[in-house]
Amino acid sequence: MTSDNDRRRGLLARLRGRPAARSRGRRRLGAAFRLIAALTLAGGAYTVFAPGVQAQENPPLTGAAAEGKALFDVSCVTCHGRNAQGVEGRGPSLIGVGSASVEFQVGSGRMPMARQEAQAMRKPPVFTDEQVRQLGQYIQELGGGPQVPQGDLRAGANLATGGELFRINCSQCHAFGGGGGALSSGKYAPSLKPASDAQIYAAMLSGPQNMPVFGDNQITPEQKADIIAYIQETLKADQDQGGLNLGRYGPSTEGLAIFLVGIVALVFTSLWIAGKS
Repeated sequence: MTSDNDRRRGLLARLRGRPAARSRGRRRLGAAFRLIAALTLAGGAYTVFAPGVQAQENPPLTGAAAEGKALFDVSCVTCHGRNAQGVEGRGPSLIGVGSASVEFQVGSGRMPMARQEAQAMRKPPVFTDEQVRQLGQYIQELGGGPQVPQGDLRAGANLATGGELFRINCSQCHAFGGGGGALSSGKYAPSLKPASDAQIYAAMLSGPQNMPVFGDNQITPEQKADIIAYIQETLKADQDQGGLNLGRYGPSTEGLAIFLVGIVALVFTSLWIAGKS
């Protein structure tokens, strides 16, 4: 009898547990449905708002930059890549170099390069000034970077200060007369004679080849104006306040002249005096 009662109680307990198990199953199913509904809602919201966010992160190019991109895709993409990210063994990335680098490299005809060399040589420019501006605007909007200011780059310049700054910062490579000079590994500091105001300013901002970067923290815009004025109005004007310039190569030619003229003259003078005595 006891055994039958125990079996009945166990059966009743199992029957009572089934609705509880079914209830838990329904709750789990409901939770899964709510999770799927929440994920679907979140995905729909992202789909609606994501294009607007992308448009803000990648604003459309201005008219000048769009023209520059068209030029870039024809003349520069082979070496610098479709998005100016650079191509290994051909050309560096242009992200972050700014329009200043384009002003110097393209405006002076160094780019496009005819072949890979130790240093890009100055050549007649391939692009017009307007096209250089458009290319620079495209690179500027693509990755940012230093820009050459608009307007007169020599405004309020002081020639004396410019000469002092030039002798301290530039003459070691470009020589005291701005004629340039040889560097290591087949590179050289170019002559400053054909450089425009914008190209000199851009070179100081971008630091092409072996040239260091002279940002506004190293040389202020006012000091850059002084240097440009000194180069353009003194060095290029052939003003040699010290007399004979000896080719404007600096101490090397001066030392050679002293040896060939001064020492030789002293030797012959000594021999003449000895002969007379």
